[in-house]
Amino acid sequence: MRDIEIRLFAFEWLKQQTEIHGDVLPRKLLTKGFCLSGAIFSLVGPQGIWKPKSMNLPLSITSLLGGRYPDTIDEKGEIFDYKYRGTNPFHPDNVGLRELMNHKIPLICFLRIAENKYVPLWPAYIVKENRYALSFSVVFDDIAYLLKRPELETAAQPIVNNSRREYITVTSLQRVHQKEFREKVLKAYRNQCTLCRLRHVELLDAAHIISDKEDFGDPVIENGLSLCKIHHSAFDQNIIGITPNYQVKIRKDILEEIDGPMLKYGLQSLDNESLYLPMHKDNWPDRERLEIRYKRFQSAM
Repeated sequence: MRDIEIRLFAFEWLKQQTEIHGDVLPRKLLTKGFCLSGAIFSLVGPQGIWKPKSMNLPLSITSLLGGRYPDTIDEKGEIFDYKYRGTNPFHPDNVGLRELMNHKIPLICFLRIAENKYVPLWPAYIVKENRYALSFSVVFDDIAYLLKRPELETAAQPIVNNSRREYITVTSLQRVHQKEFREKVLKAYRNQCTLCRLRHVELLDAAHIISDKEDFGDPVIENGLSLCKIHHSAFDQNIIGITPNYQVKIRKDILEEIDGPMLKYGLQSLDNESLYLPMHKDNWPDRERLEIRYKRFQSAM
C-alpha cells in the first residue's frame, strides 16, 4: 500500500474522530489508531516524530509547548517552529521531515494541551529547515485545498497561498491555546460550574474575567472561571457580577423581574452567594482582574 493512501486515510479518520469526540482527542484513541487493509496504524508513538513501520515517511509530529524540546510559535503566530529530534540533522527522524519538506507532502501535527489530551492540526507542511536553530518551520492549511486536487495521488501540496496559510495557521494555533486554557481552568475547578456546581463537562466553558483581547487578558487560570453556558452568557452580558471578595451579585433589574423557575433558581437565587473556588489558592480568580470586571458590572446596573 502506498504511503499517500495511508496518509489520506489517516486524514479522513481524524476528521471522523473529531466529529465524534470534538477537537480534543485522547492519546489512547490516537495510539490505538485505525485498521486499513488488515494493518493497524497508530497516529502517535513514543517519539515526537512518528512513522508507522509500514510507511516510508513520518505520519505525524507531536509537541508539548514548553516541553523537553522547546517548540515555539513566532510572534505573529504564523509559523510553528518544531525542534529536531536531538542535534544530528541526519537522524532518520529529521531526515524524514526533510523529505516531507522537499516533496511537499503533508502530515499531522498533534499539540498536547493537557495530560493525554491532544488537538490535531492537519494538513501540516514543513516549509523550511533552520539548521542553526535545529528546527523545522511548520504551517497549516485547509484540508479542502488538498482533497479537491485532481493530482491527489502525488501528495504534493496544493498551490501555495501564503495569505491563506498564514490565516489558517494563526487561527489554528489560537484555537489550540483556547482549548488549553479551557482544560486548565476546568481541571482547577474540578469540572464544575463555579456558580451552580453543574458537573456536565460538555456544558461547561472557561470564561475569561478580562477578555483575551485586552490588557491583563492572559490565558492563565487566575483569569478564568469555570462556568456553565447559561452563567457564562449571563456573566458576559453583565447580568451576573462577581466581587473581588468572590461574592456573586445579580443585576438589580433581574432581581426585580418575575418569570419562571429558571430565572428564580438559575439566577436570582445566586445573589450574594459565594463562588466555588479551586482547591489550590494559586488558582483562585485574581482579585485585581475581578475588581476591573466588577466595575463594568456596576456600570450596567
